[in-house]
Amino acid sequence: MDAIVDERKTEAKASIDFFLLRSNWHEKAVRLMVGLVMLVIYFWLAAGVIHLGILLYSTIDTSWTKPAKTMITEVVTMLAALELIRTLQSYLQIGRVRVTFILDAALVVLTGELIGLWYRTHYSAPEALLSVAVIITLVALRIITFRFSPDACD
Repeated sequence: MDAIVDERKTEAKASIDFFLLRSNWHEKAVRLMVGLVMLVIYFWLAAGVIHLGILLYSTIDTSWTKPAKTMITEVVTMLAALELIRTLQSYLQIGRVRVTFILDAALVVLTGELIGLWYRTHYSAPEALLSVAVIITLVALRIITFRFSPDACD
């Protein structure tokens, strides 16, 4: 009799402790938040496209070199946002984030930083070499994750 009472107490405690894990409201809340983040990124991208159009229009009467630098760095930033959306979509579809998507996003962001560094007037050689070394490391990691991915074996 005591064993049955102890078992019921254990089951009741387990149901209280793991209520948050067993209910599906958590999954719905996370999906809602990820969807809202994606919506905000879409609006930000739309604003970026409008801003690029304005920059393009402003180059008609003036020199195009300075706005071109700005446009290049902004386009790379927008590509990073698209990679972030791709990562979020992957999370919504398969319920996890693939390492390859994270590496892709990091590569795009760091490439944008390197391009921004290129256009700055004062930068140090170690700063540029560090950026290139990190990008090369990420490329090597990307190749390794693609080569040894469980999805690639199918």
